Amino acid sequence: MTDLIPVLETERLRLRGHHLSDLAPFTALWTKPDFYRFLGGQPLGEEDAWTKMLRHTALWVLLGYGYWAVEEKATGEFVGAVGFGDWQRAIEPSLKGIPEAGWIMAPHVQGRGYGTEAVQAALAWGDDRFHPRRTVCIIDPGNAPSLALAHRVGYREMALTEYKGKPIVVLAR
Repeated sequence: MTDLIPVLETERLRLRGHHLSDLAPFTALWTKPDFYRFLGGQPLGEEDAWTKMLRHTALWVLLGYGYWAVEEKATGEFVGAVGFGDWQRAIEPSLKGIPEAGWIMAPHVQGRGYGTEAVQAALAWGDDRFHPRRTVCIIDPGNAPSLALAHRVGYREMALTEYKGKPIVVLAR
């Protein structure tokens, strides 16, 4: 399985497939209100965090792309996830068939530029594979840091819509 998921390295980060040892820190993220407030607004327990990790990994088998775990090189610590999915969302405009970028970073590393560094590495990888197809992302309109990151890496707003009864911004690059 790990042969399917390329390892990407930046100056400070390693983007790699998820390891079983990522489950505890990944679950811990989903217990922090500052982390999940713009990601559905509800904490997740270990079972649901595990399902998310499985989805991140299964995408690689089905689509040839997916999510990487983000590891801080200096410490080996799991600090987030970044990648692409096709989540078959019931959303208008439809995003089906378009690689949807996503990123999450642990609150204790936010503000260090890790999100930008990880997203830029993933986008560079995707640009080599998806061109000329575009990528999209969706962000809660209240999540100013994530919107700023999206704009910094070239995403532009294409729609304001609803997803699961809540407002959401759809951006394209």
